[in-house]
Amino acid sequence: MSETTTLSDRATATTPETTDYRSIWSYLRELEFRQGFVDVGGVRTRYVEAGSPDLPHAILLHGTGGHWETFAPNLTALSEHYHCIAIDMVGNGFSEKPDYDYEIAVYVRQVLGVLDQFGIEKAHFIGMSLGAWVSAATAVSHPDRVDKLILMSPAGLVATASNMARIRAERTAAVQDPSWQSIHKVFEHLIADEANRLPDLIALRQAIYRRDDTRETIEHLLILQDAQARDRNLIPEDRWVTISAPTLIVASGQDHGEYQSTARTVARLIPDSEVFEMPAVRHWPHFEDPAAFNAAALAFLAR
Repeated sequence: MSETTTLSDRATATTPETTDYRSIWSYLRELEFRQGFVDVGGVRTRYVEAGSPDLPHAILLHGTGGHWETFAPNLTALSEHYHCIAIDMVGNGFSEKPDYDYEIAVYVRQVLGVLDQFGIEKAHFIGMSLGAWVSAATAVSHPDRVDKLILMSPAGLVATASNMARIRAERTAAVQDPSWQSIHKVFEHLIADEANRLPDLIALRQAIYRRDDTRETIEHLLILQDAQARDRNLIPEDRWVTISAPTLIVASGQDHGEYQSTARTVARLIPDSEVFEMPAVRHWPHFEDPAAFNAAALAFLAR
């Protein structure tokens, strides 16, 4: 006879007496913050804002297919000292997904529009993966708008066919079949420790991938996984060396080899840069080990 697990059995199995339930709200519940939508160049852009506007400013940018909640473990610590704005970049998360390709110039234009919308002349940029690429591209093209950079799992220097194919296959499959299992598989490459793949994250990504506008525009989102488009968007070495902003590069020891290689190469290219080693994490270092990341980020930004 097969064993049947009832809903009450599941509830009992996850009571506080047996395990501590972890949620992104564990990080946000005592934080004063505001979520909203703002029109940026005709794109309805979702954002979260924390910290006094009188403080120095920090812009936080997620990776491909992401959303602002990836920074939930960091906002409380950072907003004590900085006016933080994290956005869902165009075509990502719950922001609008217009019918055109989302190349790096599109993201940079949106980020500059956010700065203008909030009356910010200059800000620190904290980006991971795609967000690091956009941050670096902004520092190259608009150095007057960038104070300091923190680049995690940076992209934008090189691109391997195997990694582009992996990302495209995973994300396409997850959008076509936004089941819990397929979304969870995406996070296996983002977060090393299963305990840190919080149900909230999977549920948020599932909600995004179930949206009609996500299915309709997934090819626009994945344009940077096409070799020709990727090549024309990459930042060549002779442009990385022009970045004048002091830069902290986070090297994640369990990340895909392409990102580890990029981290160390751009650290060599950017004149005023340093590396912070996080050997036990994968693609989301700030989420997997926020205590270590937050301390390093605050120390770097304060110098």
